Amino acid sequence: MFREERETNVLLSVRNKAEIGFKKLPRRAVQLFSMLLRIIVVLAILVAQLIPVRADQSLSDKIQKIFATPTPTPKPRKRNTAGKKKSSTRAPTAEKSATPRVKESPQPTATPKKKETPSTEEESESLSPSPKKKKASPMPSPTGLPHRKKKSSPSPEPSETPSPTATPEPEESPSPSAAKKHGAPNATLSPDQIKSFDNYPSKVQKLLAFALELTTRNLDYQYGSADPDNGGMDCSGFVYFVLKQNGITDVPRDSSEQYSWLRRAHRFESVLSQKDDSFELEDLKPGDLLFWTGTYSIERDPPITHAMIYLGREKKTGKRVMVGASDGRVYQGESRNGVSVFDFNVQRLQNNEEKKLRPTFVGYGHLPGFQD
Repeated sequence: MFREERETNVLLSVRNKAEIGFKKLPRRAVQLFSMLLRIIVVLAILVAQLIPVRADQSLSDKIQKIFATPTPTPKPRKRNTAGKKKSSTRAPTAEKSATPRVKESPQPTATPKKKETPSTEEESESLSPSPKKKKASPMPSPTGLPHRKKKSSPSPEPSETPSPTATPEPEESPSPSAAKKHGAPNATLSPDQIKSFDNYPSKVQKLLAFALELTTRNLDYQYGSADPDNGGMDCSGFVYFVLKQNGITDVPRDSSEQYSWLRRAHRFESVLSQKDDSFELEDLKPGDLLFWTGTYSIERDPPITHAMIYLGREKKTGKRVMVGASDGRVYQGESRNGVSVFDFNVQRLQNNEEKKLRPTFVGYGHLPGFQD
């Protein structure tokens, strides 16, 4: 008890001395101490406000440095699905990509080939049977965040379907345009293969032998040509060339004019019959010119469109034959195209309800000075 009272007295004495010492301090020192405390408090407040700003700035600088370099876009994974094909939906992005996106709609065919289709960011102008696509280069989005590509499911690639084979066009009758080579090879006969050739007048023999020699040159039918050096001739060009080379200098070039030339000379025989044994053919002789109308469409008067030279009868078959240039006339059942020997038959009229152009034999003419 005594000890506790002693300690209390000591503490009170120390307290009294401190209060006395504090009161003895000068008043100016107290003011300086108070001002120092105020400055410390103000500095503490300023420091507390500045430290978060610097921390925020340093954090934003670090984020900008991280996303300043573009990050590669992750490659899409191949997903093997055992069941039905399901297309995944696009994952939403914060903002639209800078490059345009085009959705490609596959065109299914009978035999589709499955391939992994690239991202829809690729821009293609058109689908071809075997399209080649370029992958878009990775680039950062406007927000600085990496763009995530859509995982697209395998889609069938259009394959090239075989085009149907072109069907050959039907052959047309001779026309003013140059015709392509078709039909069987050109036919030829020697004078010995023609019945009673040795009994023909000498001028006729010479003319027909010259004409038959042209059939051995494999000449084509060439519209507008009257010279074998061009590789071919047309019908009236063949007649013109053969007659010119055999001394008939006044022969016209055109088949219609050749017809008129013989009509004016009163050396033409009309044939209206539709039979090969008609009496109208009794005066037909080797070397005569044969005329047709309607072999092709053309505006001329008279409307003669085709001419040939009559040879006589073939020994082997006994049939009438002729020589000239044609685009499709027949010899021994086969169509020929060019300078050749052909069968001579009077053209039969057929049912022409559709009013199509049909060749019609109109008659024959004797060459002046060749039947004497």
